[in-house]
Amino acid sequence: MKREYSIYTALLLTLWIGFIISLTGCKKDPKLPTLTTEGASDVTVSTAKTGGNITSNGGAEIIARGVCWGLISQPLISDPHTSDGNGDGSFTSTLTGLLPGTTYYVRAYATNSVGTNYGDEVTFTTEPLSKATVTTTAVTVFTHNTATAGGNVTSDGNATITDRGVYFGTTNNPQTTGTKIAAAAGGTGTFTCSLTNLAPGTLYYVAAYATNSEGTAFGTVVQFTTATVAPTVITADVTVYTQTTATAGGNVTSNGGAAVNERGVYYGPTPNPETTGTKFTASTAGSGVYICNLTNLIPSTQYYVKAYAINSIGTDFGDQVAFVTRAVVKATLTTTGPSSINNVSAVIGGNITADGGGSILERGICWSTTPGSGETWTQVADGNSGTGSYSVSLSGLSEATLYFVRAYAENSAGTAFGDAVTVLTYMSDRDNNIYKTVLIGDVSPKIWMAENLKTTKYRDGVTGIPLVTAPGDWSVLATPAYCWYANNENLYKPLYGALYNWFAVNTGNLCPTGWHVPTDEEFKTLEKSLGMTTEQANLYSIIQRGTDQGTKMKSTSGWYNDGNGTNSSGFNGLPGGYRYGADGGFYDIGKLSYWWSATEYEYDPAKATYRRIDYNVTGVLREGTSKKGGKFIRCIKN
Repeated sequence: MKREYSIYTALLLTLWIGFIISLTGCKKDPKLPTLTTEGASDVTVSTAKTGGNITSNGGAEIIARGVCWGLISQPLISDPHTSDGNGDGSFTSTLTGLLPGTTYYVRAYATNSVGTNYGDEVTFTTEPLSKATVTTTAVTVFTHNTATAGGNVTSDGNATITDRGVYFGTTNNPQTTGTKIAAAAGGTGTFTCSLTNLAPGTLYYVAAYATNSEGTAFGTVVQFTTATVAPTVITADVTVYTQTTATAGGNVTSNGGAAVNERGVYYGPTPNPETTGTKFTASTAGSGVYICNLTNLIPSTQYYVKAYAINSIGTDFGDQVAFVTRAVVKATLTTTGPSSINNVSAVIGGNITADGGGSILERGICWSTTPGSGETWTQVADGNSGTGSYSVSLSGLSEATLYFVRAYAENSAGTAFGDAVTVLTYMSDRDNNIYKTVLIGDVSPKIWMAENLKTTKYRDGVTGIPLVTAPGDWSVLATPAYCWYANNENLYKPLYGALYNWFAVNTGNLCPTGWHVPTDEEFKTLEKSLGMTTEQANLYSIIQRGTDQGTKMKSTSGWYNDGNGTNSSGFNGLPGGYRYGADGGFYDIGKLSYWWSATEYEYDPAKATYRRIDYNVTGVLREGTSKKGGKFIRCIKN
């Protein structure tokens, strides 16, 4: 009974205490909040929306709430998080600065005086970046050299469009081989690009493009063909022209989209030659550079030229250019020869290398016995015209006379003359032997025979000179005589001439009319003109006088043991030997030669002065020897 009382007493006491507590306002201890995490929405490449719902504040006021997130599970408020006020109930948070294409872990959080509690974890993945999406629009507006192309960027790939435009070209992959044209502005939506400098009548391919941070995207390739027009041609400058010819031409820079089937130039002496001038068609058609060789032009005339080109659409003309043909000038020519000379005639030539732009009306040779320009000289026409080489025979000339000769050529600009050449005619004797001549000397040159005398008659032509062959007869002579070396006229006359004793010289009638046997002083003059000093020239000596005067007087061949000379004087001394006065014998042919002077030896009147040249001596010998000796004669003109 007593135990039963205690149980009831305790129960009543408990109820009483609860009642008292409720009446006095006593509360329980607070706890952590209770909340849930909302799933993500409005997810982009860098943002998302999420939130939470605080279902219980845990018996204490909510002082902070929001969401936290991270790249690993169970993010905390020490990770990136939002702060979304306080209080119970639902709230929404916006997450920013996210990475594209990335998975994030998210929990809502709520904080009261007890601490922070988290909602359940949710995940989401941000939108990835990608290339843009672009389409190529059809090319609907185009001419022969322009077009309007474009595209439409329908998606930026979640990245800013930094560049957009088109690629175009003549291959079906313009994005790799063509030309890029950027649109005026970036962004999405439609855009246009102006294509210029296109070729007429040409198939083109176009692809739109758009570029963002992920790269460049291309639309499909579309194509169009520009319109066909007349070709485009440029007139070339006329840079090569003469008095009657010119090289003109042009450059077809565009065929207009159709084959150029004809091209050339119009030219004439008045402007607008395409209407008033002459048409010249080039030998080839097509595009590119071409030339036209114009002929039969008029000298000193201004011409106008226009290039033209024709295709199936029409004709185009280049700009007009002008040029002036060159004026006719005097011909250019040289005097050649002489190719043949004798005592009364000579053959002289000319070579007209340029006609000066005008036809050669006359050509020939002119001559005079005095120097000059040729204008007043005697002219002998060739009888032909044109350029090139020709020759003229001059006849009726005087013997042993120095002539000045020039070739001449006449065109409409006047008469031109070649350089003057000299012609020294030959001489003859009473036997009609013809002798070469040479002019020797500087200050007062003299005309000498360039061969030894061969005459068998005196100059009067009546009296013959005695021919003496027998050695014994020759050695006792004190009267004029001549002979041939070794008494062999056929062999030695043509080359060496005759040998004369000094008695024949002394007749004063031996050389042809107008000529005489040179004196000792005249020989000295010759020698000094070849470089011998006066002192050397005055020496009598059977050894060398001077230095190389003998070499200058020797022929270039025929001398014994290679003792030939240079013959720079033109004297052409040959080694004909001599006939010895004491025994009438013949000696030393090939080795030496003597020439009589007309002067007696000053130290012995039985002797006369001579000149001698030897094969092994470079100078000239001068001495006196018996007048009976047989020596050669070189006549000198009076």
